[in-house]
Amino acid sequence: MVVTQPFTLTRSEKILTLAGVMLGMLLAALDQTIVSTAGPAIQGDLGIPPSLYAWITTSYLVTSTVLVPVYGKLSDGFGRRRILVIGIIIFLAGSALCGLSRTSLQLILARALQGAGSASLFTSSFAIVADIFPPAERGKYQGIFGGLFGLSSVVGPLVGGFLTDHLSWHWVFFVNLPLGLVALGFILTRMPPLRRDGARPSVDLWGTFTLIVATVPLLVALSLGRGESGVNGTGHAWGSPLILGMLGLSVVGTGAFVVVERFVREPILDLTLFRNRVFAVGNIATFLNGVGFLGAIVFLPLFMVNVVGLSATRSGFTLTPLTLSVVVGNVMAGQLVSRWGRYKPLMLVAQGVLMVAFGVMGFTLTPDSTQGELTWKMVLVGLGLGPAIPLFTLAIQNGVAPHQVGVATASATFFRLMGSTMGVALLGTVFGGVLGSSMVTHMTEATRELPAEYRRSFVSQAMGGRQEAGEGAPGTRAFDAGALKARIAGDFAKQRDALVPAAEGGDAAARGTLSGLERAQASLDASVDRVEMAFKQAFSEAIRALYKVALLVAGLSFLVVLALPELPLRKSNAPQPGALE
Repeated sequence: MVVTQPFTLTRSEKILTLAGVMLGMLLAALDQTIVSTAGPAIQGDLGIPPSLYAWITTSYLVTSTVLVPVYGKLSDGFGRRRILVIGIIIFLAGSALCGLSRTSLQLILARALQGAGSASLFTSSFAIVADIFPPAERGKYQGIFGGLFGLSSVVGPLVGGFLTDHLSWHWVFFVNLPLGLVALGFILTRMPPLRRDGARPSVDLWGTFTLIVATVPLLVALSLGRGESGVNGTGHAWGSPLILGMLGLSVVGTGAFVVVERFVREPILDLTLFRNRVFAVGNIATFLNGVGFLGAIVFLPLFMVNVVGLSATRSGFTLTPLTLSVVVGNVMAGQLVSRWGRYKPLMLVAQGVLMVAFGVMGFTLTPDSTQGELTWKMVLVGLGLGPAIPLFTLAIQNGVAPHQVGVATASATFFRLMGSTMGVALLGTVFGGVLGSSMVTHMTEATRELPAEYRRSFVSQAMGGRQEAGEGAPGTRAFDAGALKARIAGDFAKQRDALVPAAEGGDAAARGTLSGLERAQASLDASVDRVEMAFKQAFSEAIRALYKVALLVAGLSFLVVLALPELPLRKSNAPQPGALE
């Protein structure tokens, strides 16, 4: 049994430590969103083929997820400050290499290095808050951290777009360097080591290796399978040999990881923690909330652009109401749990709000939905999602001994990230499948009266638009009725110009043809309107199906939270009698 004492810091030391940690957190949080708006410029400049474009995100996702448990364990043994500093250095090195990249391979590898650093930033930040504040006070600070992360989701794309337009995409990565150096200097000079006396640090190499084998193939399979990628016509079928092979390798790696962790002296993840009901049930709920969190919002901009009709410029602001309400939910939940000392009632209320929000989205979105209507619905979704991160992290931390806080925090982060990845894959598969089948049904009806040559042309554009409506291009309208009508008008104008001289010369046949052209153009314009409505109906059915599945996941999460034990929030970080050591 490890006996630990709480860290004793003055008020000024706590404030300075929080400031340094927030700088590090801001660094990683901004990077998750600031790069998104630079994607097209990066792809065009480096000539990245579509088959490799997803790897710019996937490489970052894989390393930032798989290393979370490793950093959590290392920070328990080597000290939070040391691991945080290492993470910032790795992140800054990756950022510099990203900005200097001249080929797609260089950029993908540099993004993987960035992800390896960001894993430390996320894990260490919440663990440091847990070190310097007892659970009874911790919630309000973790809520602020969650709010900071949410705000970065709004600011990041704007900053990324500005830097790309006025400097170059390279500065999307270079901007991390001055901010990171300030954070690094602040942490080195102002933050105490936060290392527990008597800790015996060791590195679980076999555990790390088997964890990589377990998670990397799974994350790659989920990212490249026909979930998120399948909406835009890319990705591999779930039954393809590549995807099945990676999933099989992941199963083998998971089994090996469990065996290794049972016998090593200092495991990355102490499996005996799962005997603790708060830890086990809390992580299951965290995973399920991760499924709903990202999977339920990542496809929403597609609906805003293709159904509501927002422009590409305005599409960057479509999720702002949702994001700001997530921030409000984060901060409010943190403040309330610190005031009341109870987390379970707040969890149940948040899960209830989320179920109502997903139900509203799943049963009321239509082709006639407006931006104003969607705004209040997104606010409802955000208020349901917001409290999840601070409350579940707090409950899990409160349920373990102080010297296990790093592992506990890392586990919550890891399961949330895994849930998010699986959520995008699951809900993306639902979205893509319903969109494809609905598109065929509605398009067949909408083009029934068209001549064969026009029917093929209209259907080809609509179905091609469906493939272009991938998550990677939320500002692109897949079926642009206005542009299609303009093209039709141009074609008819050329025909009229060719017939006008003959008609003015008294050619009766030419005058008759001109009259027929007017009727034909009006008929085609009406057909374009029908095809556009069919396209919107298909998108609406797909997004409703997605939210209905998300509602089922939220309902399951509600039941899991009901089974979550509620322990009194400790007023001290000192070990409690009978606590799981």
